Amino acid sequence: MFLVGLSGGIASGKSTVVAVFRELGCAVIDADVIARQVVQPHFLAYQQIVHYFGTEILLESGEINREALGNIIFSHPEKRQVLNSITHPEIQKEMLKQIFKYFVLGYRYVILDIPLLFETNKLTKFMKHTILVYCDPQTQLSRLMKRNGLSQSEAEARIASQLPLDEKRKLATHVIDNSRDWESTWRHVLKLHGQLEDSLDFLLVRLAAVTALAGIGGAVCFLLRHFVS
Repeated sequence: MFLVGLSGGIASGKSTVVAVFRELGCAVIDADVIARQVVQPHFLAYQQIVHYFGTEILLESGEINREALGNIIFSHPEKRQVLNSITHPEIQKEMLKQIFKYFVLGYRYVILDIPLLFETNKLTKFMKHTILVYCDPQTQLSRLMKRNGLSQSEAEARIASQLPLDEKRKLATHVIDNSRDWESTWRHVLKLHGQLEDSLDFLLVRLAAVTALAGIGGAVCFLLRHFVS
């Protein structure tokens, strides 16, 4: 099994592409879903976030108000870095658990849906392939304004907080252009899925794992014989 990192930009249509991969039976690990899990009350990350940002970011239920916290970190990049330093280690731990699960189940590849894959640039070295969901800047702006009910200046500020899609495009192994109609995007995803499924990259990883397990098993057998005799 090998890892495929998938990312995009705000309002580029990443969720649409992920939905197609899921329909095709692919294993997808969503970093956003995990990020919401690790900031639930009684988790370590939750306690650290409240300690740093204060109780004013909490809802009456005690859960973190994601919209209020989002407004803070979009306006203060240094606070966004603090939040990332709190949540990223916990997110990565949970992702590793899920990767191991899919490895045991025998999947050829697993998609890691990571919104800031190219911004952080810490996880790309673990990916055999990277995918960028792209759309042209004007389409991205209009989609964000319509989806979130933002003014042009507000939408531009949100987009500017991320690495431009044209820059990410240079870093990705594969680019899925989601600027046009849904059928075009679907065909592109289907073609890429076929290429990844036909790839033999998973054999090298699985062979290495089997070799390592065989070595550990051999060592255990040797020790058992030694102590039994």
